[in-house]
Amino acid sequence: MAWARWGCCPWLVLLCALGAWGHPKPLDLTGEDMRNCSISPPYLPVTAVNTTAQLIALRQQMHTQNLYAYIIPETDAHMSEYIGNRDKRRAWITGFTGSAGTAVVTMRKAGLWTDSRYWTQAERQMDCNWELHKEVDITSIVTWLLTEVPAGGSVGFDPFLFSIGSWESYDMALKDSNIQLVSIPANLVDLAWGSEKPLVPSQPIYALQEAFTGGTWQEKVADIRSQMQKHRKGPTAVLLSALDETAWLFNLRGSDIPYNPFFYSYTLLTDSSIRLFVNKSCLDSETLKYLNSSCMGPMCVQLEDYSQVRDNVQTYASGDVKIWIGTSYTTYGLYEVMPMEKLIEDTYSPVMVTKAVKNNKEQALLRASHVRDAVAVIRYLVWLEKNVPKGTVDEFSGAELLDQFRGEEEFSSGPSFETISASGLNAALAHYSPTKEQHRKLSSDEMYLLDSGGQYWDGTTDITRTVHWGTPTAFQKEAYTRVLIGNIDLSRLVFPASTSGRMMEIFARRALWDVGLNYGHGTGHGIGNFLCVHEWPVGFQSGNIPMAKGMFTSIEPGYYQDGEFGIRLEDVALVVEAKTKYPGSYLTFEVVSLVPYDRNLIDVSLLSPEHLQYLNHYYQTIREKVGPELQQRQLLEEFKWLQQHTESLSARAPRTASLASLLAVSSLTILGWNV
Repeated sequence: MAWARWGCCPWLVLLCALGAWGHPKPLDLTGEDMRNCSISPPYLPVTAVNTTAQLIALRQQMHTQNLYAYIIPETDAHMSEYIGNRDKRRAWITGFTGSAGTAVVTMRKAGLWTDSRYWTQAERQMDCNWELHKEVDITSIVTWLLTEVPAGGSVGFDPFLFSIGSWESYDMALKDSNIQLVSIPANLVDLAWGSEKPLVPSQPIYALQEAFTGGTWQEKVADIRSQMQKHRKGPTAVLLSALDETAWLFNLRGSDIPYNPFFYSYTLLTDSSIRLFVNKSCLDSETLKYLNSSCMGPMCVQLEDYSQVRDNVQTYASGDVKIWIGTSYTTYGLYEVMPMEKLIEDTYSPVMVTKAVKNNKEQALLRASHVRDAVAVIRYLVWLEKNVPKGTVDEFSGAELLDQFRGEEEFSSGPSFETISASGLNAALAHYSPTKEQHRKLSSDEMYLLDSGGQYWDGTTDITRTVHWGTPTAFQKEAYTRVLIGNIDLSRLVFPASTSGRMMEIFARRALWDVGLNYGHGTGHGIGNFLCVHEWPVGFQSGNIPMAKGMFTSIEPGYYQDGEFGIRLEDVALVVEAKTKYPGSYLTFEVVSLVPYDRNLIDVSLLSPEHLQYLNHYYQTIREKVGPELQQRQLLEEFKWLQQHTESLSARAPRTASLASLLAVSSLTILGWNV
């Protein structure tokens, strides 16, 4: 919808009459809001989007449903990390395009709740129809609703955009109020958006070649059914809502979601049937044959229309059945039509948990993808060394070139997320990404943080390196080296099988804690085989499952000096059996990312002999695995660079164990490695 920014508009006149321009400005903890809505006409950045017509259209829909307020989260019906254009409802109604935030519209006001990463962006993009609330918790939203919604009023929401947990939080918070929370399956923003809403994707859904899968879909279905049979509560069906669950189960891929090879779908797998809810027009005859869709047996996939999943599940749930769900990805839109006594609830579905452990073939595939990905990243780093001193490279053009290098690799299927290409002070923003309009030049006088990844038919990659082409300060070198120590300490850790990742995370931080430094993000996440770059439920957070042999996780400590620089060193690692002196069930990590760290930023005097031994062994591994690939392709300049950057490091001074290190080990002992 292309509306004039602030020309004459009948909706604007009407909204002014309703007092929409008289909202008080929210408290700004970081400085003045760049908008000035208290004057007439209001002062706004040129980037602000006029949302008057959108709000009028939505309020008309709210009126027909007898609602006083409507909640609009930033998600889709599958709780996806990345969402398609047709699911960007919050962006359409607010003008704000950040990836996190919740909008709430009443008949007189409108508010956006988002975190500190996006406050400035929201002020630049939103007009004076909107209040910016610099909080993200549901409690803050409910507090505002209790103030704005009159007694007896109703607050509507799309149940397909609410997780079970979100619904429970809103319901509990409003329980003792005289305000009703109303589930409305027909999304009101969609109705207001009308014909201008992006169309349903129609790109083909295709089957992966057998060479890129860990097993046939029939084998996977049989395994999940076996788990159903062994379950003590006797489930008759498993309901899959997350897009990567269905993609993994059937070895199918698509392109409905940015950065992820997924397609809109649900699966209802019973003990005697398989129902796949999908846009059937995206399946060609070859894929239909692959799915055995023309028969009706237990290993035949019955295709159902995507929009019919709620009715189908409700009908199935009316029988003598037990439905096994993962509550993390099942939305309230399906949850509310299944009687509680018919449900078996786990945090994650059996498919999500099974998918997290890669078999030997899947492990080999992921390793191979990281070798080729290393070639692309090394080509880029070599190119940067030659061109940054010329002053011709910026963050955005650099990211585009890296995408090009990855695209030239065999089996490439695009980036796995938006590249974080950040120079100098921009790198202090942990999730900054440049745009064509807003970016900085790369300079030999500043640190450069590159966090990027690729999708390949045989695996998904994610790697972060931080470099400096000039003379770093002593503090920059110390901070970098301590981040590197944290990466090494966690990567070489030996731990009992089934240890929770949250119990180990301290090892990535202790070298920073030694000197009073830290970082504010998680330490790692799971990663898929041509699936999600952030694959749950593996990782080092409290909600992750215990570590097991065959899991892949990232290890990514960092440090961020506000307004100056940022450091992050991220590798992907495979959980493998550890070789210990005495018999026991112990695990460790095998790093599969294969790009050397920046020698210019390493203060060797801070490294212990064990750190140096680890680094030199890692560099030898890089030489053995990536070197032949570079030589085979006649990338001789890159091969020479690799040889130079993987030369053995030697100690400059002895180093003793720190107090923080001893406390870390003691803490883990006291906690008893509980999971």
